[in-house]
Order: sequence, then structure tokens, then C-alpha cells
Amino acid sequence: MKDSPVRDTAVRLAAALQHAFPSAPPIDTGDNQEIGALELLLLAPNDLRTFIEDRYAGHALRVRVTGTLDRRLVLVETGGGWWTLADLSGQPHAGRAWPAWTRSRLLIEKPDSWLSAAVLDECAVERLSKPDVLLAALYHPENFPLPRFPLGISDVARAARATLTGTVGLVDMQLGTTLEDLLKQVTTAPPDILGISATFGQHDLLEELLDAAYALPEPLLVIAGGSLVARNERLLLATYPKLLIARSAGEPTMRGLLAYWHGEIPLTDIPGLGYNGAPRGGGLGIAARRTAKLRAAPAGADILPELDLLRLTLVLHGVAQLEMSRGCTNTCSFCPRGHKGVWNGPDPLAGCWILAWIRRVFDEFPQISWTAYLVDEEIIGRGEQVVARILALAAAFHRAGFRWESSCRIDQVTHPEMDETWHIERVAMWRTLQDLGLRRMLFGVESGVDSILERFNKENTAAQNAVAIRTLSALGVPTRYTYITFDPLMTLEELKQTYAFQGRTDLLLRPQRGLAAADLVAGVRDGEWVAEHTTGRPLHTGISYMLVSMECLVGAAYTRMAAAENLTGAEEPLMGRVACRYRDWRIGVASSWAQRWVDRHFALDYTFKSLEKVLDGAPRHAVRQARIVLKDAAYQVLGDMISAIEQHGLDQPEQERELVARIEAALEERAGSLRGQMASTVQEVTTYLTGEHAATLAREYRRWEAAAGWELINAADSCAD
Repeated sequence: MKDSPVRDTAVRLAAALQHAFPSAPPIDTGDNQEIGALELLLLAPNDLRTFIEDRYAGHALRVRVTGTLDRRLVLVETGGGWWTLADLSGQPHAGRAWPAWTRSRLLIEKPDSWLSAAVLDECAVERLSKPDVLLAALYHPENFPLPRFPLGISDVARAARATLTGTVGLVDMQLGTTLEDLLKQVTTAPPDILGISATFGQHDLLEELLDAAYALPEPLLVIAGGSLVARNERLLLATYPKLLIARSAGEPTMRGLLAYWHGEIPLTDIPGLGYNGAPRGGGLGIAARRTAKLRAAPAGADILPELDLLRLTLVLHGVAQLEMSRGCTNTCSFCPRGHKGVWNGPDPLAGCWILAWIRRVFDEFPQISWTAYLVDEEIIGRGEQVVARILALAAAFHRAGFRWESSCRIDQVTHPEMDETWHIERVAMWRTLQDLGLRRMLFGVESGVDSILERFNKENTAAQNAVAIRTLSALGVPTRYTYITFDPLMTLEELKQTYAFQGRTDLLLRPQRGLAAADLVAGVRDGEWVAEHTTGRPLHTGISYMLVSMECLVGAAYTRMAAAENLTGAEEPLMGRVACRYRDWRIGVASSWAQRWVDRHFALDYTFKSLEKVLDGAPRHAVRQARIVLKDAAYQVLGDMISAIEQHGLDQPEQERELVARIEAALEERAGSLRGQMASTVQEVTTYLTGEHAATLAREYRRWEAAAGWELINAADSCAD
């Protein structure tokens, strides 16, 4: 792309290298291949530094590359105490918010230019070089066959590089690094700081890595974060007393940790940090663990990632993820996260410069769907300007050539406290979003039963959910719905109502694209109009994952509700949850076997889902239809389980073995039928796939076809006893 921001940055890099090495052959900026290689190197500062050192071996004394992608800073020592200093954004050095440590240690000859000679003292060179930070994301490939761009460690890398302190390397086990590779890297070339991101199901990997790190002759400074770590903080600090825990957004914590490493602040001043011990002497027990000051992220916070690993993610047929807001507007009882009820939406246009860089990487992969996955929990948010904000954000992605997917609450579609004018405006918003590239939106419906919704503190009703689903389908908005089928406090009547709601055929309507907004708002509330326009498809065909059971996560309000009824047991660190019995033992048996059904089919279903994300057109449609085959089978299983439950009384727990036998027999029969259906389904889907996509599906289908028995993926939890 000529005259693109990416190309301009690469041209400035070429000019900077010519400034530093006037006697060396210049880079030909008219050579698309050579300048294109520079563009990709700009994504990863460590690779760029290696390139400069190798290309100019014999010329350069020392090279440092730091700063964030949008303001990458290249420093090349040229001799006599002088360095070439280049801000590749093209902005003058005087316009940078230089960290305090640079004062009197970095003298710039031409501060009003982006390219200048400069003098650095050795303290500045050391600060640019140390600490060596390694950020590692864990992963079980057998559970999730296709990768996603590692947003968590990439966000933290950006925060670290913004300080111009040290070097940051990133490694993600999704992208071909095995646990053995990671252990070898940590033990043979230990970093100064090891940052680990771990989520549910990865506690075993986390323990192995921590054991290795703390077994070194000089144990590392280790910080761990992620959803699993937050749940297991108490256990981790008891087992690894020197471990540091990032309890919230990792960016301010990492910035504070770098300052701490250089002796500028005490441990107690690192934001959002959990650790053992008081700030001055004397150990504290785990029950009174210390938490450093936690500062809420401002609305204008920088939450963008570095893109070191994006290209490799796409090489391995993964998907690009971004986050354009933080937090959620609600406080669901099953969610233990600290940002519940707090939503921050930075100015979207301030961060859309990154789309040019993402586009440059996608240029290398024309066969991949140009879709960005915005992993915001609530992309729209609250406030007077949220509609204008989401439309501006969508327009920016559309201009960059991307379609996009994200998540939001059902009350962004219909709200009982809002009038007709509000609903008409929302119809217009959803139509415009589709015009601006909305590919799909996920909604956390979670239930169609009012008593369950109240228990979940969803702050919406079954009727509201029904009207919203009708509205979205009538608008033609592509959707995904999440739904929690089982929860420990539910009654059999609630389970039957759940089954009925998932089977409703009056919710998914035919798109009415030309209908006036006011008529649509009225129509979805009119039974006769709905009957006239229904597709006849049951709701369960639109539910993302069927047969989901509530997990009692550590720290969640729902978990406390279950504990109050003496239903909870030991913590299960692998998944950051608490073991929990069901108030109705029969539903507990059904939930357990539903999870076995889910786990037996999960890898294949996840493969379909992942392929759907990177495909377009007929191939994508074929994959979606394959997922519906699995959803239909799961819904039939739910009906089978309810029928089996009804043959046993609530006051007959001694009949558990008989109920288990009935449900297992039903699952075996359904699995046998599904095997035949899936053989023809996969054969049909494969006609639309080529290359690695076809090979991935074939591999996972063979694994699925060979599966026998009803093992749980996350059953092995050594600390659950």
C-alpha cells in the first residue's frame, strides 16, 4: 500500500538507518519487497533490533529498539558517545512524554525533529536494556485446536514498552511453543521478570512453570495474571510465597513492577498487586494477604496491544482479537470479576490507528476472512454518547476493510424502562451497524425463566429476552446467544421451563429489512405478526453452546448463595471454581452427564466454531450448519434427561445409580445417531474447504469419531480433594 502509515514508518526507518550508517548501502525504499520486509519487522522490536545488528555488523556499536508500535523508538550508537535517535512515528522528540528517568541522561540535539543525534549516559543505556521481561501465555492445544491472538500479554507488552524500560519478549503456547520449550527457555536463559497469563483449565501448566522458576539458583521475579489466577490467588500465594499476582488490568501493574525493579517505588505502590507480607517487616497470613493500591483505569486509558504475535497467529489459521472498552454495565451473580458494574469506553477513534497495522498483516493472508473480534464484554456501554461511539467505531473498522464481531447486553436492544422513541432509535442503530460491517453479536441471554434470571441478577426478564431476540432476528442481525441450562439452585420445574424456552419457535423471525422501524418495534410485540413472520426454527439453533452448567467460581455472589445452603465443597484450582452439589440431586446427575456430552463433542464443535471465524461465504455457511447438527442433538439429549429425571422422586436419592444408567443409555443412543449424521455432515462441509482448513477438520473429526466413553476434560484436579 503506497502512502500508508505503515509504509511511511518503514521509509522513516530506512532514513534513520542511513543517518546512523552513512557509509553503508542504503535501503531501497522503492523496492516493494525490501520495504515490505521492514514493515513487518516494525511489529516486533526484538526482531527489528536483530535485523539492524545483523545487517550493519561491523558498523553499529549497540542498538536499542523500544517504545510502542505507534511511537517506535530506534537508538543506534554511532561512536564517541553519540547515538542516532529516531521516532518512527514522525513526531518530534519534544512531543513525547519522556519518562522521568531520561532527565539529564538523554540529551537530544534536535528535539523538534523526529530524527536526531543524541547523547545517552550509561544509566540510560542500562534502563533501555533492563529488565529483560518474558510474557508467557499458557494453553492446552488438545482442548482448543485453533489459536486466537494473545491479547492479554500483548496489552501488557505495550504498557511495558511505553515506559522505554527494558526489553519485552512474548511467547504463546497456542503458537507452537510447548511447555518443554517454555521451561527450557526460562531455565537456560532466565529473564529478569517472568509474567504468566493463565486462564481456566491451565492450573497444571502454571504449577509446572512456577516450580521450574522457583527452583532456579536465583529465583525469578514472577508475576501471574489472568482469570484463573485471580480465582486461585489464595492457593497460589500459599504454595508460592514469593509470587506476585496481577489482580486487575495488567497494564498499570506492569508499569509499576518495572519501576519497582529499578528501585524507584516500593512493592506497596504497585497498582493492583496481590502478594504475601506487609509493606514493612513481618509476614501476614494468607487470610490477610496484602493488596497494593488499586487505581481504576480512566476512561481514556490505552488498552491497545502490541502486534508481535499477530502474523504467527494468522499463519496458524487463528483470529485477530482487539478490545475497545473495558468492564461491564451489570453485576451478574455468577461473575466474580472486580470490574462488574463499571464500564470504561475510551475514544474509539484515538485507537483506530492500529487498524492500518492489522490490515498490513492481513495483506499477507488474502485467504483469511477480514474479521476483527472485539472481545469487549459490553461493546456499547452506557451514557448519552454510546450510540455515537459505537457507530464511529464501526465506521472506522469499515473504512479499514474489516468486518467485526463483539458482545453486548440484551438491554441494548430492548429495555422496559425506555419509550418507543428509544426503541426506534435502537432499530436504526442496529441497521447502521450491519451496514458498517457487523458480522455477528453475542448476547448473554443465560435464561428464559424469570426466577432463574433473578437468581443470576441479570436485571432483565424472560419477556424482555424474547422481544429482543425477535427484534434482532427481524432486523437480520447475525447473533450468538449464551444460555446456562443447569444451575445448582434450580428446580425441576425451572429446568422444564428452560427446555421449553430453548425449543420456542416464535423467537427467530425472518428478516424484515425494508420494514419501517416503528412498525418493526410494534410487530415483535404482536403475537399475530410474530406468527406470520416466524422461521419456525427453535431458539436452541441460535445458542452458542448447549447444555452449559453453572460453575460456582471463587468469589462470585452465586457461589455465596450456594454456600448458604451448604451445597459447596472444596476449591478446584484447575478451573478456579468451588465444587458444588445440586439442591435437586436428579438435576445434579443430569448436569454431570450433560458436561460429559459437551466434553466429548467440544473439540469438534470448537473446530467448527474456529473455522467459521476465518471463513466467508458458502464455506462459512456450511460450517454453521454443521454446528446446528450438534445443537439439535444436544437439545434432544436435554429432553431425554428430563424424561429420565421424572421417573425418580426428589426424595429418592438412593436411586442415583438407576438414574445414571438411564441417562448414560440415552446419551449412548444419541451419540450413535449423531455419529451417522456427522459422517455425512463432515463430508458435505469438506467439499467447501481446502488446504489446512480441510486438514484441521479431518484431524479433529478423526479424533471425535474414535472417542469412546464419557470422560470429563477437566476432571483431573489434584487439589480438589
